[in-house]
Amino acid sequence: MTIIPRKPPNVNRLSKKYRSPEEKKALLNRLSRIEGQIRGIRGMLENDAYCADILVQSAAVNAAVNGFNKELLSSHIHSCVADKIRSGDDEVIDELVATLQKLMK
Repeated sequence: MTIIPRKPPNVNRLSKKYRSPEEKKALLNRLSRIEGQIRGIRGMLENDAYCADILVQSAAVNAAVNGFNKELLSSHIHSCVADKIRSGDDEVIDELVATLQKLMK
């Protein structure tokens, strides 16, 4: 039996967002730092580091991901959401609420 993944509601996977080179670079730099932190945690685990030390690093990764999300969400609200509301597309509000609910889990 083949399972076909369902597309989440209100998500248009064909949508694209232009980001300035500066914005894209800043976001990619954040992700690179997060990747480095994750590799560091993996190394700590492989080297039998003390649990509390790994947990502290894991918390730092969570904070870094939250920072990434805040930056991206701010950009999304100021550009995508604002533009769609200005053009009369109020459905973007429901999309934003659903996105915020997912972020707050």
